[in-house]
Amino acid sequence: MTHFSTRLTGLVAASLLSVAAHAEPPVAISAELEQKVIEWRRDIHQHPELSNREFRTAKLVAEHLQQLGLEVQTGIAHTGVVGFLKGAKPGPTIALRADMDALPVTELTDVPFASKVVSEYRGNEVGVMHACGHDIHVAMLMGAAEQLAAMQDKLAGNVLFIFQPAEEGAPPGEEGGAELMLKEGLFAQYQPEAVFGIHVWSAGTTGHIGYREGPLMASSDRFEITVNGKQTHGSRPWAGVDPIVATGQIITNTQSIVARRVDISKAPAVISFGVVEGGVRNNIIPDQVYLEGTIRNFDMDNRAQIFKQFTHAAEMTAKATGAEAHVHIHEGYPVTINNPELTRKMLPTMQRVAGADKVKVGDLVTGSEDFSFYALEVPGLFVFLGITPPEQDPLKAPSNHSPYFYADEAAFKTGTELYVNWVFDYLNAQ
Repeated sequence: MTHFSTRLTGLVAASLLSVAAHAEPPVAISAELEQKVIEWRRDIHQHPELSNREFRTAKLVAEHLQQLGLEVQTGIAHTGVVGFLKGAKPGPTIALRADMDALPVTELTDVPFASKVVSEYRGNEVGVMHACGHDIHVAMLMGAAEQLAAMQDKLAGNVLFIFQPAEEGAPPGEEGGAELMLKEGLFAQYQPEAVFGIHVWSAGTTGHIGYREGPLMASSDRFEITVNGKQTHGSRPWAGVDPIVATGQIITNTQSIVARRVDISKAPAVISFGVVEGGVRNNIIPDQVYLEGTIRNFDMDNRAQIFKQFTHAAEMTAKATGAEAHVHIHEGYPVTINNPELTRKMLPTMQRVAGADKVKVGDLVTGSEDFSFYALEVPGLFVFLGITPPEQDPLKAPSNHSPYFYADEAAFKTGTELYVNWVFDYLNAQ
């Protein structure tokens, strides 16, 4: 997790602050709608659903959008729901996205609407919790849809509301998430000109917004390596091929890729090993070792270079010891990139909604997001909304994915209004 830094760049920032100061007041939601958002969120939080299993949540969303008079499609990428609001005046289509899935985490908070749900995850019985705030994203976007539908006659363009399943990753053997929604033709059908998203953030103070031009969140890729040797007695290593020795050298040598062979002046990168499994007894050299880990980085060209060099280093290192290494890299989420022009264009909107003093440039985040797939198709803007009460140090708050994850409901109004004002300001500027 990261905090929102205070970096803003000189004259550009001053110019944008000036624009924000002289703009019209932002569209505000009523206290009644704010309470609806809170109640929706509590309901969804109490009934969390894992990736590709968001049946109840999807039904709740679809019924709400239909009541608002939107064109509604369901069953996209298994459980995804989209609503289309056609403005009274001609103009482009822009997309707003919220994710719906929960995590296999047993909730330990004491809120009255805490989850008691138990489900199955990878063959194990697990607690289920909205420990990352996707319930909040859904509720805020439902609120934005209601506000925008009521102001349909003032829209110079159209709005695509995307309620997406499986952001946390589809179950083994299944496809899902943003990638599958796009594969099934979502953007080809509606052709949005830009896409916007919000993620609540426990490391930010309630109502504060963290943003960044260009790369924001890292790509996330998983690798597996199988190192094959030849089993022998531990007292006679020369009679076999030791895959454990080869494994140790692979772990060491692959670290030099980031340290010595990737241009980290472009963007940082990380290679981490999380699983090393091999052997059953102290005096038996095994015939195989299994490794698994993750690669994170913030530059798509560096990403391809790391893949190539990682595979080569592992295979050649093993070969030098007489072993064999088989490398499989599972490509995950790409780098989440905020379009610089779109970000600058919408910065005054964020400052008007939250207050200029509460909108800050944030640090790079090594976590990943499948919003990245949308932002590779059309210009995208993805920001963080702080949800930790002002009296609490956000850097000490339970992080996203913690069983103690907590969200200050006072932040929901800011997020809902941000969705609404992005739409108005973008469409009215055309």
